Amino acid sequence: MHQYYFITVISFVLLNICYVWSGAIQITSSNIDSVLSSHQVVFINFYANWCRFSQMLNPVYDQLADKVSNEYSEQGLVAIGKIDCDSESSISTKYHVNKYPTLKLFRHGILTKREYRGARQIDALYEFIRKQVESSIIKLSSRNDLTGLDSKKSYIIGHFNDEKSENYKTFSKVSNLLRDECHFAASTNLEEFQTERPTNDIIYYRSLQSLNKKDEFYIGLLNNHESFYVWSNEKCVPLVREITFENAEELTDEGLPFLILFHHVDDHQSVSLFEREVAKQLIHETSNINCLHADGAKFVHPLQHLGKTTADLPLIVIDSFRHMFLFPDIKQISVNGKLLQFVQDLHSGKLHQDFHNPPPSTKQTKIQDNVDSAVNGFLKSNPPESVFVRLTPSRQRYSFRDEL
Repeated sequence: MHQYYFITVISFVLLNICYVWSGAIQITSSNIDSVLSSHQVVFINFYANWCRFSQMLNPVYDQLADKVSNEYSEQGLVAIGKIDCDSESSISTKYHVNKYPTLKLFRHGILTKREYRGARQIDALYEFIRKQVESSIIKLSSRNDLTGLDSKKSYIIGHFNDEKSENYKTFSKVSNLLRDECHFAASTNLEEFQTERPTNDIIYYRSLQSLNKKDEFYIGLLNNHESFYVWSNEKCVPLVREITFENAEELTDEGLPFLILFHHVDDHQSVSLFEREVAKQLIHETSNINCLHADGAKFVHPLQHLGKTTADLPLIVIDSFRHMFLFPDIKQISVNGKLLQFVQDLHSGKLHQDFHNPPPSTKQTKIQDNVDSAVNGFLKSNPPESVFVRLTPSRQRYSFRDEL
């Protein structure tokens, strides 16, 4: 009897120790889909056991998982996971992880663009998670709250009968997915906002006041998540954004390679064509690459790096943060999904391979010869190095796959 009691007590203690110090969820190809689909927020550490930075972060990250588990016990709210990129190379390849450790955030199973690059202490990591779990919706209790919204920002605004309604839940879910790109505000005070919503729930987009545009109303089903997400995303996040010296670092911080159209500042036709083809060919690639356009006169250094000048504009270039690759002929941007193939060839490694060993049917053209030629006249043995790489993460804090 005493022996049985002793074993029972020890088993109970060990069980609780394992529970308290469970650490981050070990994610593999067999459970990643279920983990992502069953939690609103999933924070994942992509690591490699041989990487000393990963070794330093791992115990801190497990402490974070335990703290989050204790503080946020609501089922399906948040999960802290980790992936061994050596044993789960297919997952790291899928999410384009090439440095360790990489910390990525998923909301409702969708990868967000911005990696976590803040401090790697438990308090900073926990504060980051706390902000991700909090609602991003600005609560409107009175008309003064509505008129007091920042005039320099655009908003998706909703007026609802009840926070527990399906319409509001859909609004809340989309606001979480787009919290880094959009500002959301909502009211459930029927009496205060009768003029805004005389009968039913409504949602509308309010642009910057300086643009003097009328509010644009969402006319789809308010409880249809997919259609409302698409509408909100179109309003808040252009498929093609302009890159400037002011926002270049922020765009680089998203961790995605750049697909850039360099053009003359008054060449609106090329920008419109590029936007149209991105929408047609790359709509499913937006989580893999950043589509941008830039004033070539301001970004002359990347052009010089390619052996080009403003006289050669417009040009389309991929900057992978390692190398730069030139789209062979911008006149063929609309032909047979060639822009899509250009992007896919980057991720497969074909662009780099073809640079050194061009296929016989596409022996290097005059355009590519210009890329090969350095500004000072000698032949480059590699694709031009990235110009934007200096804005990427410091190698003092990461191990990079290309160093192996």
